[in-house]
Amino acid sequence: METVTEPRSRRRMSGSERREQLIRISRTLFSEKGFDGTSIEEIAATAQVSKPVVYEHFGGKEGVYAVVVDREMQKLLGMITEALSATHSLIKLERAALALLQYIEESSEGFRILVRDSHAASGTGTFASLISEIASQVEDVLADEFSARGYDPKLAPMYAQMLVGMVALTGQWWLDVRKPGREEVAAHLVNLAWNGLTGLNPNPAITAATREHAAARPRTSEKEQRELEKAREKELKEAEKVRQRELKEAEKARVRELKERERLLKDAEKALEREDKIRQREARLAERAARLEQAEPPPAGSP
Repeated sequence: METVTEPRSRRRMSGSERREQLIRISRTLFSEKGFDGTSIEEIAATAQVSKPVVYEHFGGKEGVYAVVVDREMQKLLGMITEALSATHSLIKLERAALALLQYIEESSEGFRILVRDSHAASGTGTFASLISEIASQVEDVLADEFSARGYDPKLAPMYAQMLVGMVALTGQWWLDVRKPGREEVAAHLVNLAWNGLTGLNPNPAITAATREHAAARPRTSEKEQRELEKAREKELKEAEKVRQRELKEAEKARVRELKERERLLKDAEKALEREDKIRQREARLAERAARLEQAEPPPAGSP
């Protein structure tokens, strides 16, 4: 790692500038070596300051680590929270997955710190705590969705942990491999989460609405936002219509199959009843013939 140097002619850093410099340096060191592998001496030497300067700003290694972790958590949580502000559940899921992957791509050092060896000094700044905090936001979204669909909203916390855990672990894997691209990874994540294994799409892709959102300029007018939202809603409505039509066709086919099975079963029962009646009639005829034979008088002249 390159050592940060300061020319003698450069002006003296202010307290806030020095603090930011120490945070940046510490962030890189914690990412590369972890909390236990990083020392105050190394932080100070890299910043070309004395150890007391680091102690003055943060009180020790634990202090600067807590600041670094807190910043990374707030950054990621802010991105996830923004993603979950979308109107439709599918769009929320897509944007949340893309937000995590974008954070990993743009803040790899920060993500390594969060998942590597979060220290007790960071308080709630552990990856497990981060996942729980994100899951609590997803839980509210799922509870509303469950209620609307007639599912038990009490199951939302469990499903939120499942969903967020799946996305987070995929992000850890993608941190090193980086293939395929984040948009494709997000599409596959949403494919599994939204469709399930039984309805898995062999060629998933994120919706055009999410793609447009990701590629959109940071600043858009209110009119453009409204038009984009309308386009998203229209696309989702069309997709829902197709889905409902497919469900209806599948239901009709199942009803036809059940009716055909019932008809065949009734035909089989009728055939058994006819056979039983025939056997009963034959038995009665045989019994009558036997009685007649017993009652018939012997012929004349017989001894």
